[in-house]
Amino acid sequence: MLVPSSLPPKLSETTLLHFPFKSTCFLAFFSSSTSLLRASVPSSFAHLLRQCKSCIKAKLIVTGVFSASADPTTWSSQVVFWWNNLIKRSVILRHHVTAPALFREMLRLNWNPDGYTYPYVLKACGELQSLLCGESVHALILTSGLDSNVFVCNGLIAMYGKCGMLGHARQVFGETVVRGIADVISWNSMAAAYVQKDEDRKVLNLFDSMVSSNNFELRPDAVSLVNVLPACASFGAWKRGKQLHGYAIRRCLYEDVFVGNAIVDMYAKCKRLDDANKVFERMEVKDVVSWNALVTGYSQIGQFDEALGLFKRMREEKIELNVVTWSAVIAGYAQRDLGYEALDVFKEMMLSGAEPNVITLVSVLSGCAAIGALLQGKETHCYAIKRMLSLEGRNPEEDLMVINALIDMYAKCKELKIAQTMFDSIDRRDRNVVTWTVMIGGYAQHGDANDALELFSAMLKDEYFVIPNAYTISCALVACARLSSLKIGRQIHAYVLRQGYEPTMVFVANCLIDMYAKSGDADAARIVFDNMSQRNTVSWTSLMTGYGMHGRGAEALQIFDEMRGAGFPIDGVTFLVVLYACSHSGMVDQGMNYFNNMKGDFGVVPGAEHYACIVDLLGRAGQLDEAMKLIEDIPMEPTSVVWVALLSACRVHKNVDLAEHAAAKLSELESDNDGTYTLMSNIYANARRWKDVARVRSLMKHSGIRKRPGCSWVQGKKETVTFFVGDRSHPMSEKIYNLLEDLIHRIKAMGYIPETSFALHDVDDEEKGDLLVEHSEKLALAYGILTSAPGVPIRITKNLRVCGDCHTAMTYISKIIEHEIILRDSSRFHHIKNGSCSCRGFW
Repeated sequence: MLVPSSLPPKLSETTLLHFPFKSTCFLAFFSSSTSLLRASVPSSFAHLLRQCKSCIKAKLIVTGVFSASADPTTWSSQVVFWWNNLIKRSVILRHHVTAPALFREMLRLNWNPDGYTYPYVLKACGELQSLLCGESVHALILTSGLDSNVFVCNGLIAMYGKCGMLGHARQVFGETVVRGIADVISWNSMAAAYVQKDEDRKVLNLFDSMVSSNNFELRPDAVSLVNVLPACASFGAWKRGKQLHGYAIRRCLYEDVFVGNAIVDMYAKCKRLDDANKVFERMEVKDVVSWNALVTGYSQIGQFDEALGLFKRMREEKIELNVVTWSAVIAGYAQRDLGYEALDVFKEMMLSGAEPNVITLVSVLSGCAAIGALLQGKETHCYAIKRMLSLEGRNPEEDLMVINALIDMYAKCKELKIAQTMFDSIDRRDRNVVTWTVMIGGYAQHGDANDALELFSAMLKDEYFVIPNAYTISCALVACARLSSLKIGRQIHAYVLRQGYEPTMVFVANCLIDMYAKSGDADAARIVFDNMSQRNTVSWTSLMTGYGMHGRGAEALQIFDEMRGAGFPIDGVTFLVVLYACSHSGMVDQGMNYFNNMKGDFGVVPGAEHYACIVDLLGRAGQLDEAMKLIEDIPMEPTSVVWVALLSACRVHKNVDLAEHAAAKLSELESDNDGTYTLMSNIYANARRWKDVARVRSLMKHSGIRKRPGCSWVQGKKETVTFFVGDRSHPMSEKIYNLLEDLIHRIKAMGYIPETSFALHDVDDEEKGDLLVEHSEKLALAYGILTSAPGVPIRITKNLRVCGDCHTAMTYISKIIEHEIILRDSSRFHHIKNGSCSCRGFW
């Protein structure tokens, strides 16, 4: 690296060696000084003077060297003094490369550094993170006998700390303590080294040792507190922080703005925002860091109204907003899924001239992901390429943070091909756990859940093994829940137990409850729940939802009562789960009772989604008139969910007129989708109104709406197999159809009559019966019987609502096979065994 042109003063470049340097070069440098005699100094001075490009610099040199009363000894010390000033000036101006270059020139001209020279040179080495240079200077210190100078030792501790060499820093610090020369700065320098490496526990231990020394001269000062308070924050040790707060007040350190900021930040990160606000309001001197600590604290705990209020106050009081302020507000909006607001603030930030940093871009991309703002996400991607990702000397870890956020944004905007392309573009050695997690999560929530599990498997097998964290595990469990993949879910649960995630990560346990419930094993979900050392609201509602899906409404309500008794807050989401459980268990009276009392007893105002649940509850029970009356009395405009619930009930109870009314309302709300058209087509077909069936299908065709093909998948002995209607692609197709033919023949003898109304075609009943045999859930059942050992449950999942005839046929078949049939459709679970189903007709 060449000497920079900004070198003050402008010395001849031919006199300077290159920097950084190898150890051999360094030793050669220190052994190559010229043999200047004291008599030749004026010549060297004249040479130095000629290189000055500034009258001020020349005057400084003249004043320092030609003091009227200077004898040779005084004259020599004055020259060293001015060398120290030049080196100090370079460090202050952050010309860190210049300081070592000046130091080498000083040595070359035979001036001996003193105890004031080395601290500045070491500071420059630390800022440059040049360990080789720092170690070489350390070697020179040892030979000069200045290793007992406390200022020099403090510089060494700080230099090694900034170079990440905590062992070296600790060794130098230990020597200063043993020699009895350590001062407060020594302790603070060691603490700062630990802080830089996030060794918070060691910071606290070091502070305890400092205090317990009972040395009056080693009393902690403002810098000590600024070092130790963030360590308290990292552990949430607010009581320990409060003690330090009291110490700051007693020592009158509280007035220091840096100490005040550290106290505010500590309370904020410990989620003690009331205490943080009190400290903030009592600070006589505040800077932008003070405001940022409080804004960020409110934003991170979700009290965004308070954060936004502070943000507005900053503007009113004309406090200069920096990138931290803007980023905190943007992140707050993004965390609340208020993506448009986050984008608006980002635009204001850009117009203000503030330069976004990595945290800003990650927050903006999170906001785009929350609302599916693909266009704005692409614009942010372009900005990142132009202003960050394409620049030389960038921090690769920060670049990876931005790329991970981009993958997450594209995945949540359902552009999974772009997300996968970006994922593949990252070198396998550079992928971190976040990279894998956002890609797995993208597939699990917005793409093919099978791809998510394949990627999770690839992560575990990757040669550059990255250990999954709790979020990765949660994403994999979400994929299992979507697929009802109990086998893989159990394997992941075993991995969780081996790795010790469960005791400390509540949300992993919550995902396990959800996975087991959605994979057909509500009892396993209850076991996970019972073994949780800590629970939150999601834990309770997940288990209640699981019981509701399985038609176990009484148990869901029992959990609700236990939740109330445990003191957990009851909100609108909790009531949605309760009403859902009542609806799927036919508990009309209980459901209506909870609905009517939710406002008076719990202070929860029913929303449109609660009314939709009650419409569904009444509709499943066949009380369509009551459901329609409720809709007419809704205090707000009925949403599409309400009308879909009514339309589904009309399908079950064959009420064509009311179904047409609901469909018309859905059309007015522009909520047409394949489900609405399919329901109306089925209702008309069941009423044998074939012209209306043709009309609906023609509307679908001209509107570009395609009906989702029904498919079912079943867990076989080795793999999961998928079947479509009339599927004959499987190698065992002949055996499957032969078994179905035999089973249908046997259950007909038991009283089964094919419900030909579910064969939605204008053909004769015999042909309809043949069509019913080809339904995907029947094919999946036959395959399960052929490949499962006696007594093993057959687990089938269908992407749509189960066919009524298939449900009836399976109920009969369960009487003649040695298997429990566990069928999950788009609405609920059906546990069919010995001729009865857990749904009891409420499906």
